[in-house]
Amino acid sequence: MRRNQPRFHDHAANGNVMRHHTFTLVALGLLAAAGCTGPGAYDPMDPTDPTDPTTPPPYTPPTDDEYVPTPTTAGDEDSTFSHPAGLGPVVTSPREALERMQEQGPPAYASRVHSCRKVRYRTIGRVLASRGVNLDAEGDVTAGQMYRTSDQSLGAPNYAGRIPETTSLTVASASRLFDILVQASPEIIANLPSREECRIGENGARLFDEDGGCNADGLTCLLGVPATPAHVGLCDDTVARAASPEEGQRLAVATLLAAELTCE
Repeated sequence: MRRNQPRFHDHAANGNVMRHHTFTLVALGLLAAAGCTGPGAYDPMDPTDPTDPTTPPPYTPPTDDEYVPTPTTAGDEDSTFSHPAGLGPVVTSPREALERMQEQGPPAYASRVHSCRKVRYRTIGRVLASRGVNLDAEGDVTAGQMYRTSDQSLGAPNYAGRIPETTSLTVASASRLFDILVQASPEIIANLPSREECRIGENGARLFDEDGGCNADGLTCLLGVPATPAHVGLCDDTVARAASPEEGQRLAVATLLAAELTCE
């Protein structure tokens, strides 16, 4: 049996390999040093070197134009009311937000003081009835029929499905409410003076004078609060801008009553 012979290392070969590795590391180090000390390189020993990569750039406050983008709308007067094409929130500049907080208070306070819930479905019916609208009227184009068939659009409760009444307006409910008010306006204009709550002595308060101008006493009965010159001015302006006095009166009554029922 052959015995294992002792192995002798080739010291000369090992020395060549080590010298080759050392030369390679030195070359890499020189290349790295040359790259770091080349033109425009950062010198950590120079405190005045402006090219410190750890120093953030100076802060430049943005302008108001950078906060408020150019609004883009989908739709026009010939198709639908113009509304923002994007679905994101409305962008408000910091200056506008600060002025709003100074005028209305902080958001946590303003949300409780300057907001209101949606008017209940039954309350809308009582308001219409008290202004002379017949809620039992039949026909597809009567305000009473539109009101009775719009309970779900107006957020009425569904007791069978255990769904409570909604507490805020939606686009659909606000649009449907205005449609009902526009359809109910002729009845309100004709029947409001005969309502007992709208009488001043023996005379009923009319919404419009003989010359077509808006009457402050009639608007007071319509809104349930004393009409201001701003109410009368808005009413007169709506009538004047319409295609005909009859259309203007319908739109004026519907607009003012919609603002009253939507907390605007």
